[in-house]
This record gives sequence, C-alpha cells and structure tokens, in this order.
Amino acid sequence: MTAYLLRRLLYSAPILLGVNLITFSLFFIVNSPDDMAHKHLGDKRVTTEMVEKWKQDHGYDRPLIYADDRRGIARFSDTLFARHSLRLFLLDFGRADDGRDIGADIRQRMGPSLAIAIPHLLIGLLVYITVSLILTFFRATYIDFIGVFTAVALMSISAMFYIIAGQFLLGKLLHLTPISGYLGGLDGFRFLVTPVLVGLIAGLGSSVRWYRTLFLEEIEKDYIRSARARGLGESGVLFRHLLRNALIPILTGVVVIIPTLFMGSLITESFFSIPGLGSYTIDAIQAQDFAIVRAMVFLGALLYIGGLILTDLSYVLVDPRVRLE
Repeated sequence: MTAYLLRRLLYSAPILLGVNLITFSLFFIVNSPDDMAHKHLGDKRVTTEMVEKWKQDHGYDRPLIYADDRRGIARFSDTLFARHSLRLFLLDFGRADDGRDIGADIRQRMGPSLAIAIPHLLIGLLVYITVSLILTFFRATYIDFIGVFTAVALMSISAMFYIIAGQFLLGKLLHLTPISGYLGGLDGFRFLVTPVLVGLIAGLGSSVRWYRTLFLEEIEKDYIRSARARGLGESGVLFRHLLRNALIPILTGVVVIIPTLFMGSLITESFFSIPGLGSYTIDAIQAQDFAIVRAMVFLGALLYIGGLILTDLSYVLVDPRVRLE
C-alpha cells in the first residue's frame, strides 16, 4: 500500500508540472506583462517608467521561461515560470497582483464553497441513485419511459434557466429565500437553499440517466440471476446486490465532483453573489490576475489527483477482488 501511494505521488508530479506549464503558456499568450501593467494601472496616462516599475514591483520583469542572459541553472530558475509557478508545489500561493495573500483568501472563501458543495454532493447522490433504482425496478414500463423522458427534458435545458427560475420563483415570487448574497453561521442557511436546490435539479437529468444505464448493465449479469434463483425479491436484488456491485463506477463518478467541493461552482456562486472560490476565480480572470488564476488551476488539479488516489484506495473497501500491490 505504501509503495503504491509513493508511486502515485511520483506520477502526479509531472502532471501538476504540465498543468502549471500549460496554464502559464495560455495566460501569457493572451496577456503580456505590459498588458497586465496597463490593466492594473488604470485609464490614467501611463508612462513607460510606470509600466516598468509595476513589473519590477510584482516580479514580472524577468523572462517567461528561459533567460538568455543568465548562465547555468539560472537560465531556468530566474524566470517568471520558476518564480511564480514552481513554488506552488510547496503550497506557497504567494500574493495576488493587488497585494492580497492568496492563501488567506482561499481559507476565508472555502467555507461558503463547501457549504454549497457538500449538501449538493450528499443529497444529490441520495436522490439520483434512488430515482435511478426506482426506474430500474420499473424498467420497460410507463414509469421508466416517463422518467427517461423527464431526464432528457431536464438535460436539454440550460443551467442558466434553472438559476433564473429559482431566483424568481423562490426569491421574488414566493419570498422564501433571498435572491442572492451570503451570511456566515446559521443565518446563512436560507442563502444556501436556492443554490443547492438549483444545482440538484440542474444535475438530475444527466445523473439519473447515467446511473440508470449503469444499473441496467449490472442487472443483466449472472450474479443477479443467481440471487433471483435463490428466491430473493427484486428490492433485495437491487439494494443488496446490484447497488453494492455498482459502487466502483459510482465512486469513479464521484471523483469528478471532488474538486468542486473546494473550488465551488463558478456560475452558481457568481449569479448568487456567494463569496466562494468559484466567484474568486471568475473575478481573477476578469481582472487578469495571473497569480490567483494559476493558484486556483493548480489547486483544482491537485484535488482531482488526490480524488483519484482516494478512489483507488476505496476500491479495496468495496470490492474484495481488488488488491493494491
């Protein structure tokens, strides 16, 4: 087990390095350090001296990836990529272009993001799997047909519609929840109802179709026929055998959601004015703040890789046939 974890950690290093390099390259293809300086200095008359001073103050006065005027290892170490990106491996996120501590911002904003993402994940799994099992139980009947038709219809509607409809119905028409905003503590519960409900409904169609397809494939296998031959009822077959054996693909699907537990939903947080990591990332992109953008992309990649490792470890718990050597 220890050797397996060490191998996976070693494999993740070049992946994170590649993600860093791609993010760095894409950002500076679109924006040069001079463009960033003009953006942050505003619309006032900007001189060359002001631009150079801003670049020096923020560490953007060095070559991007390779320094021709340096010698030895300094050709690679005394560059923007080495100074701004490689330190992320030590979880040193540095400071934003406006001077804020990115690590402190992340710690402050992770609470609202988790407050939305955790209920969305747990309640969503319960609802999606339950509905999918019901459709599997009534497969090839009118209930199954209506369920699939409804799922396809829900998938065909943009997530933007659910956000606007939820704000209008629950916030403006019924006055049950605030339209937008966020408060900490117990008072923040009423600000989370609409975003969580909107997220559940928006993901209902695609999730139910995926889980239903998964369960229909499992229900045709030999171990299901053997359970029925022993006299086990259909509900027992579904919950005691089918669901347990379908846990591996379910866990594989959950790993995709893990980064959102920390990063938050970009669209949802922006529309509901929730000060989480999703809106933090959107604001950084709009402000062309490379320091925040690279930190959030790196954090998302790190969480995704961590989720993959945890998923592989969980396979041992749900399937005794799997052994990590």
